[in-house]
Amino acid sequence: MISSVRGTKDILPAEIPIWLFLESTFREVSTIFGFNEIRLPIFEKTEVFQRSIGENTDVVNKEMYTFSDRGGDSITLRPELTASVMRSVIQNNLLSQSSILRLWYYGPLFRYERPQKGRLRQFHQYGAELIGSMHPESDAEIISLAISIINKLGIKDYYLYLNSIGNNRSRQNYKKALVDYLKSYADKLSKDSQERLLKNPLRILDSKDPQDIEIIKNAPIIYDYFDEESLEHYQLTKELLRLSNIQYIENPFLVRGLDYYSHTVFEFQSPVLGAQDSFGGGGRYNELFREFGYSNDVPATGFALGIERIILILETQNLKIPLEPPKIYIAFNEWKYIYKVIEIAQILRSYGFSTVFDLNRRSLKAQLKEANKLGVKYSIIIGEEEIENNYLSIKCMEDGTQNKFPMDSAIIYLKNTFEK
Repeated sequence: MISSVRGTKDILPAEIPIWLFLESTFREVSTIFGFNEIRLPIFEKTEVFQRSIGENTDVVNKEMYTFSDRGGDSITLRPELTASVMRSVIQNNLLSQSSILRLWYYGPLFRYERPQKGRLRQFHQYGAELIGSMHPESDAEIISLAISIINKLGIKDYYLYLNSIGNNRSRQNYKKALVDYLKSYADKLSKDSQERLLKNPLRILDSKDPQDIEIIKNAPIIYDYFDEESLEHYQLTKELLRLSNIQYIENPFLVRGLDYYSHTVFEFQSPVLGAQDSFGGGGRYNELFREFGYSNDVPATGFALGIERIILILETQNLKIPLEPPKIYIAFNEWKYIYKVIEIAQILRSYGFSTVFDLNRRSLKAQLKEANKLGVKYSIIIGEEEIENNYLSIKCMEDGTQNKFPMDSAIIYLKNTFEK
């Protein structure tokens, strides 16, 4: 037997309703906030991600699915979508259409990681980018969008963690102080953190190694190295969140795993997920456009939510979204009536009724048994009497009552009953 690739998962018919529920919620709330959907290629030129994510990140060094196509170009399956959005905005000159862009997206992503609960090699994200504003109100707006989606989905047990990593000048000053502090513990740091100390020291703050965590507890606090601009941006962001009644927990050691962030960063965590408790996050990235060769810095902020982890959370809350059954089952006692059955099915479907009928030439009893199994509300029974008198027998599967109607009257009856 050929099985699926490790780290991938089939989404089976019984699981589809919750995915449709999520997708409709993303679309509804995004539209309410004035965001427009953008759809992007599954793969990009590798440099799109090398330039934006950062060559010293785990994503670029260890996790990207990269290959050479037949033309010799280096191609990468997208490990995240912000970089793809930036590429598209520049390539299609979207900033000439509006000084503020509000974009949202949804789809599969790919990272070569060790598969575990809530972490797959093909996974899915919803995300949004607010492009064109350098002011804290856009940070508050993007966080408000994320919170609105989380609440609309019915997620109850979660926390919003907030931090700022300042502008580039403040961050460089802090990075120097952090490295000076960590050097004295270099031999006690985990192997990954020892490597990051040379290449990407801020990422050490995100370490999950217990010994690293103990060392980090006494590390310098980034706010002590903020200049006036960084401090003002962060203070106003927090004030706007408070005015919006958005609860948050300040975490001075919160950093995101990608190099392009500046100023505000945030993360959503749920204790029901265990060790891998993050199910979304984001932040500001004012300098990313220039990494793509754009002539000017374009301020922007955004976030993404992990769909598989959201589903795990909702499952712990016993959210039940039943698979919508076919509304009508047509049962018939002789195969010779199949032409009439097909004709009736086409009429019912033209009126928007989900309709199925037997394809295995089973007995009428077996067909009605299947109708019960499918959970349909009504079955239409076709036999000799119905054919001769040109009417439909409609059986209510809940109470067993059966009524006879001409076709036009049957349509009216079904419409009225389904609308109740």
